[in-house]
Amino acid sequence: MSESTSRRPAYPRLLDRAVRILAVRDHSEQELRRKLAAPVMGKNGPEEIDATAEDYDRVVAWCYEHHYLDDERFIVRFIASRSRKGYGPVRIRQELNQKGIARESTEKAMRECEIDWCARARDQATRKYGEPLPGAFSEKVKIQRFLLYRGYLMEDIQEIWRNFDD
Repeated sequence: MSESTSRRPAYPRLLDRAVRILAVRDHSEQELRRKLAAPVMGKNGPEEIDATAEDYDRVVAWCYEHHYLDDERFIVRFIASRSRKGYGPVRIRQELNQKGIARESTEKAMRECEIDWCARARDQATRKYGEPLPGAFSEKVKIQRFLLYRGYLMEDIQEIWRNFDD
């Protein structure tokens, strides 16, 4: 890219950048704003974008208008993705909160998702500790600690042994 790229007005540069960012994966509005505000790496190191708050607002509005940015779609996909990777509802809620998603939106999406968290917790436990799951108290504690770290609720963890004891 030549010198003319850095002399383009801030709005078209931000718009190009936003579309590139959103082409990779869905983002929350807060994530997009943070990434747009970050310095761009140029030939001579990081370059600040001389954009105003109005430019950022226009870019975000354009992304919403053209359905590039949709927080509800982002939440649903994020929950599905993180649950497939073995994370539980507590951890997913926390990560969504860090990404600037309102608690009400998160709770609504969590209620509507049809994920069996107990089955997911059991899958994670058997993947790490093998089948059948250990029955000794000290081993159960290790499994509980692992699953709590992954973000599962204690009631789902305890349900593993209630439903699957031989």
